[in-house]
Amino acid sequence: MKPSYFVCSEYSSFHRRSVGWYHGYDVRPFGDGRFFYVEILQFWEDNKIYQKRLELRKDAKPFILHDGPPYANGKLHIGHALNKTLKDIIMKYKTMTGHYTRYIPGWDTHGLPIEHAVIKNTGLNRHEMAPLDLRNKCKEYALECVETQKQDFIRFGVLGEWDRPYLTLRPEFEVKQLGIFGEMAKRGHIYKGLKTVYWCTHCETALAEAEIEYAEKKSFSIYVKFPYVSEKKVTLPAGVDPKQAYSVIWTTTPWTMPANVAISVNPELEYGWVKVGDEYYLMATELVDAAMKDIGIEDYEIVNRFSGADLELAEFKHPFVERTSTVLCGDHVTLEAGTGCVHTAPAHGEDDFNIVMRYNKEGKTDLPIISLVNETGNYTKQVDDNRYGDTEFPLAGVEIHDAEVPVIKILAHNNALLHKSSLRHQYAHCWRCKNPVIYRATEQWFSSVDGYRQQALDAIDNQVQWIPKWGHDRIFNMVRDRGDWVISRQRIWGVPIPIYYCESCGEHIINDDTIKALQEKVAVEGSDAWWAHSAKELLPEGFKCPHCGHDEFKKETDIMDVWFDSGSSWAGVLEVNDLDVPCAMYLEGSDQHRGWFNSSLLTAVATTGKAPYNSVLTHGFVVDGEGRKMSKSVGNTVAPSDIIDVYGADVMRLWVSSADYQADVRLSKDIVKQLSEVYRKIRNTFRFLLGNLDDFNPNTDKVAYADMSEFDKWALLRLEEVRQKVTDAYENYEFHMLYHAIHNFCTVDLSSIYLDVMKDTMYAESKDNVARRSAQTAMYEILKTLVAMVSPVLSFTAEEVWKYMPKEEGMRESVMLQDWPQGHPEHFNQELADKWNQLLDLRTSVQKALELARQDKTIGHPLDASVTVYAEGAAFDALNALGEEGLAKLVIVSEAHIVNGAAPAEAVKDEETGIATVVVASGLEKCERCWIHRDTVGQDSAHPTLCARCASVVKTL
Repeated sequence: MKPSYFVCSEYSSFHRRSVGWYHGYDVRPFGDGRFFYVEILQFWEDNKIYQKRLELRKDAKPFILHDGPPYANGKLHIGHALNKTLKDIIMKYKTMTGHYTRYIPGWDTHGLPIEHAVIKNTGLNRHEMAPLDLRNKCKEYALECVETQKQDFIRFGVLGEWDRPYLTLRPEFEVKQLGIFGEMAKRGHIYKGLKTVYWCTHCETALAEAEIEYAEKKSFSIYVKFPYVSEKKVTLPAGVDPKQAYSVIWTTTPWTMPANVAISVNPELEYGWVKVGDEYYLMATELVDAAMKDIGIEDYEIVNRFSGADLELAEFKHPFVERTSTVLCGDHVTLEAGTGCVHTAPAHGEDDFNIVMRYNKEGKTDLPIISLVNETGNYTKQVDDNRYGDTEFPLAGVEIHDAEVPVIKILAHNNALLHKSSLRHQYAHCWRCKNPVIYRATEQWFSSVDGYRQQALDAIDNQVQWIPKWGHDRIFNMVRDRGDWVISRQRIWGVPIPIYYCESCGEHIINDDTIKALQEKVAVEGSDAWWAHSAKELLPEGFKCPHCGHDEFKKETDIMDVWFDSGSSWAGVLEVNDLDVPCAMYLEGSDQHRGWFNSSLLTAVATTGKAPYNSVLTHGFVVDGEGRKMSKSVGNTVAPSDIIDVYGADVMRLWVSSADYQADVRLSKDIVKQLSEVYRKIRNTFRFLLGNLDDFNPNTDKVAYADMSEFDKWALLRLEEVRQKVTDAYENYEFHMLYHAIHNFCTVDLSSIYLDVMKDTMYAESKDNVARRSAQTAMYEILKTLVAMVSPVLSFTAEEVWKYMPKEEGMRESVMLQDWPQGHPEHFNQELADKWNQLLDLRTSVQKALELARQDKTIGHPLDASVTVYAEGAAFDALNALGEEGLAKLVIVSEAHIVNGAAPAEAVKDEETGIATVVVASGLEKCERCWIHRDTVGQDSAHPTLCARCASVVKTL
């Protein structure tokens, strides 16, 4: 049985520290983070830490990161966690560096997905519902989703104004949005026109480019013959029967064939007539071989060659409608695929629409825009007008994709189908419902981007910092090349397009007076006012048509694109709350270059002449451990709760900081498990530091830097190097750099070197021993600095550490309210750094020899060892200056001897350092208290199992 001085003694306290027990800190089993994060959340809420953060910095320079609104639909996914945590890390760091960091989270609460969810959940038919009834149910659903998502965001450890987030459905937001629309209309940036736009037949509405995503689709691939009619400049070889001549087109959308009015060719390309048996086919000569191979024709000959320009205004007959198709010249025709003769249906293709409109405007043609598809994707009854040949199968009322086989059969019956096959290709899909979309010519409201495109490009170039830099080119090219923005949607749940139509002259009306009157109503009732009141009730009293003087009006039935909603948030949130516009930063995923970054830029530039942000930071998408897109069907998804419920929120936050988020970020259960081990090591570092500072009062026990040991000074030197590296990483938003810096500092510099070496001093020396107090001074500075540096990332852990650590006078109640650690350039000493870098390299060499000795059972524990180190030159000088006692302490052995000279054969040689080490078991007695083998063990008869040092200490207990 051990002597009584090991029980309820100072050593007992030291022993508790050695295993990391400290008051209430981490008495829970590691990994079950559910215990402490709830306590911390409650502490932040009860003590109003976010509000105190703002009060503390109310007069400081603002750093406003404007939150991009997630959609209020469904549960949060891991991408939300990545995004919100990145924002929170930045805002916490900026607070510590002396900025005013008001953070107002928000939600996008209008639009199609909410309508769809309501209809799906209720089973109601939206066409049979009163608009206000549908809107009310949509609002209820959106608010429920907001509340659910809000609780999860709070659980992530994100500090912000969760009690009053911004919602795009709130009246104050809608008022600002209406004002932006009115200002854009006033400046001539809004117009209504017939154009071919993306159309989702499932959602029954137009879509903007930002609402399109691409996915694989299987489509028909058909080659179709258009019979020859006439040419302006004859290219058909002499003697060829015109009835045997055809222009051959290729298409993957057979359903668009009824709407064909033209065939497009490239005027710069070479075309030819290709003889196949008795028939002649018009094609681009460079595509003939590929087309013939695809069709399966081996015997063919090009019998005439000419420029595509020679074909302009030639006419061919539609293959099953009594209509001619005119040849138009356009540079959109390429040699990528097909025949070089492009089927042109202006109602169902952007290039098709543009070229037909250009020719009509130039007076060369008067071609119709034939739209035979309704909003649900079914053919109208006009589709069967003027058909010839096979007219037995009516197409009217048939869904267009279901009609493709009948169309192909009609072509085959009329001898117009040259070849049919299928292919898989990337095709436009609606990003809301995930169904394929079509082009459809309809009247829509547009914003004319040409009116402010150059201003937007100038802002991209000269005003905004893009992080990473490639973000500049991505959004620059998108804005430079984008067409007009279709901003009308054929739905109910959203902000109305505030346009009135005169019942007499039919002109549309929008001006300052109409917008102001509507804003006054919406400020009180919300945008429901548009559906709750007549046009007369919404317009100013006595309002008359400025075009004809009439006083009867009707309202526009379309709503605004939800991208116009969120794109107005710089006004609906920042201006409403008197925050900076432009703000410091927008931060979202890389898809937002075409989304929120884009729409926000356009609305702001169109109305104010400048971008709404001064910097834009972009992160990638979350993919699985193999780099694959996450999918429920694949089973490779990881939900935020999967991490938090098992490991705690800080492990999830550590994952966010660990990845280079500028590319796609990998995540899997194995990756989380690995990160939990990293977290455990960082947490154990804090445990050790706290345990060894249990009896340290930083206000009275500190040792002056000049009086500290050299090894303690080295620890502070490394701390200063890490502090600078971590600061730079935060400043440059390179969080993976700080992750690696802190991880390496904790596991290598501290756990493997400094703290390991200092255990004997901390556990065995007397409480007030100068060396021990010196070490505690260094440890306290490390703890104080380290907890501050990790707090933006490991917020829960840092707050828990802060709760238990000894405090200096003037320290605030929460680590979230602390200032960023000040630099200590006086701690950096290059001579000291060089000296200890060399000594630590020599230490590693000795440790290799110790490990070999342990493996061959020469020793059990390093303290059982006696080492003799053979060194020459600079290595000997460094070791000799350290001394044998110093070397023994550094390598944690009982005895060390230093020899200047050649080593015996049995020595373990290290080629890198040039030293050799012999390890033998110490022949001295082992001290029962410190475990070091010393020749002084047993000298004190009162403590026969202790060394002189330990006996002396124990007598003071």
